[in-house]
Amino acid sequence: MVTRELDDGVRIAQLFASELVGHGNALADVSVTDADPDVAPTADGAFAYRVRADGAALAAVFVHPDRARIEFETEPEAALDAARGAGLRVRPKASEPPLTVVFVEDGAEVKRALRVVEAVVYRTN
Repeated sequence: MVTRELDDGVRIAQLFASELVGHGNALADVSVTDADPDVAPTADGAFAYRVRADGAALAAVFVHPDRARIEFETEPEAALDAARGAGLRVRPKASEPPLTVVFVEDGAEVKRALRVVEAVVYRTN
């Protein structure tokens, strides 16, 4: 049996997007918008798409060669706590407004990243 990790930033972002729109319950009102279907990963991270809930921006997703980066614009403290709880690499970003940056470094981490989105959506309702 061959095991292989999904560590391509574009594929991780695509998997995350499909999981976001394929879920009901807490994520029923979540959508992926402003997608760049031809996005190419860069070392600094290229914008791939925006995540919205009920039309309001929650986060932006960027692709790197080996990972995806999610910048939570809404409820950054909830995102920080949820990402830490999910065991994801995360850091607050001292910007105006403040952001929480979550790194999804392989396809297996996508489900954990969904829990972060669920926590942010829960806090916005």
